Amino acid sequence: MGAGGRMTSPTKSEKQSHHQKRVPHEKPPFTVGDLKKAIPPHCFHRSLIRSFSYVVYDLALATIFYYLASTYIQLLPQPYQLVAWPVYWAFQGSVLTGVWVIAHECGHHAFSNYQWVDDTVGLVLHSFLLVPYFSWKYSHRRHHSNTGSLERDEVFVPKPKSKLGWYSKYLNNPVGRLLTITITLTLGWPLYLCFNVSGRPYDRFACHYDPNSPIYNDRERLQIYISDVGIVSISYLLYKVLMAKGLAWLICIYGVPLLIVNAFLVTITFLQHTHPALPHYDESEWDWLRGALATVDRDYGILNKVLHNITDTHVAHHLFSTMPHYHAMEATKAIKPILGEYYRFDSTSFFSAVWREARECVYVEADESSQTKGVFWYNNKI
Repeated sequence: MGAGGRMTSPTKSEKQSHHQKRVPHEKPPFTVGDLKKAIPPHCFHRSLIRSFSYVVYDLALATIFYYLASTYIQLLPQPYQLVAWPVYWAFQGSVLTGVWVIAHECGHHAFSNYQWVDDTVGLVLHSFLLVPYFSWKYSHRRHHSNTGSLERDEVFVPKPKSKLGWYSKYLNNPVGRLLTITITLTLGWPLYLCFNVSGRPYDRFACHYDPNSPIYNDRERLQIYISDVGIVSISYLLYKVLMAKGLAWLICIYGVPLLIVNAFLVTITFLQHTHPALPHYDESEWDWLRGALATVDRDYGILNKVLHNITDTHVAHHLFSTMPHYHAMEATKAIKPILGEYYRFDSTSFFSAVWREARECVYVEADESSQTKGVFWYNNKI
């Protein structure tokens, strides 16, 4: 902006150019230690009282929404019920996703200074949302340890063109993408937990509910049983509610909000690690820091706060996963000047981004024009 000039909004072509501009894949000129020094020390402090305040706040909102829906929606005239139920589902599903995020923090030991407190809170909250807490905690920890690795990352691992299924070319069109996105958002999470769909390939059947799954080592297997007990307990409770209230009531009050939670979870995870500008690495090039930087912060509008900023501070979360969510925004602002071009933020609305990344990020391949063959980028030309 020159003297007397004015700020101009970027054009559509400029936005597209920035979207496609690749982040650097070379080893960065900074270290994790450099980034940590830039963050105010208090950002690494975990407050038990403050963390619990978010649990109380979210559960209070969820209780209010439940009370209003179960008490008053049935009293409305039928046309108004058709509007009231989707409103309840949207609000309740969003708040319960926030509860899911807090349980996720427990799995990272970011909730308090006491591991037993974190595991207890996480087990209760995740079980209520039918998530096997310890099972997912350990597989997710391995994701954080291997982010961006084509061989060892745990979930949303892109495939090279040669390993695409025969059906891929028939789905690479608007109708096919819509079908794929719909299945992914509705069934993707349970399919991953049950059958490791979209997960890292193992030499035998992998399942989050199986204590003997190859996902886990011998020291972790007992806790997988505890996760299963949590799921069975909540399932039994839901069965009792079903017998008392009926299937329609249970679906409307609990089932649909849970589907929205699952859809949010898949959307958030997909968009955090899927972007045309982000590299993936094979074993010849991968290292932890570059892998952790191969993620993107997104803007979900007001939902950023509802979801405890898991959406727009994910880069910082991958670098310092034990940091509480309520300090992550301050930490992100502190490290952005050091990260420079290694930091990626995409302001595209999340529903538009899902469609765009599903269209553009079909498989990965090495850039033939580059001398570095262990770095892979998304492509969509089948």
